[in-house]
Amino acid sequence: QVQLVESGGRLVQAGGSLRLSCAASGQTFDVNTMAWFRRAPGKEREFVSGITWTGGTTQYAGSVKDRFTISRDNNENKVYLQMNSLKPEDTAVYYCASSKKIAIIDRDESEYNYWGQGTQVIVSS
Repeated sequence: QVQLVESGGRLVQAGGSLRLSCAASGQTFDVNTMAWFRRAPGKEREFVSGITWTGGTTQYAGSVKDRFTISRDNNENKVYLQMNSLKPEDTAVYYCASSKKIAIIDRDESEYNYWGQGTQVIVSS
């Protein structure tokens, strides 16, 4: 089993920045591709960003591209999401997910094996 714990979510003004963290523990050898998803109020959960195990490949949803940056530290078993120029529409619960796949970033949440409990981000206008 793998446990994922997110942190860093809070209330922030539009235009501000936040850095989310996700710490993995347990059978971390099963943690390869990692991703961030989010669920806004009244909406389905959506892909935000993903990163392969080496960090050599990243993907972003169009709505966050050029504003968000995903990174990881495999020594610490952590993945990060740096969020800049935040907008009210970025308000959501952000979830960390991990996949056993090594070099593939899926945007379909069903392809991920483990999930964190989520961290709330609220962007005020």
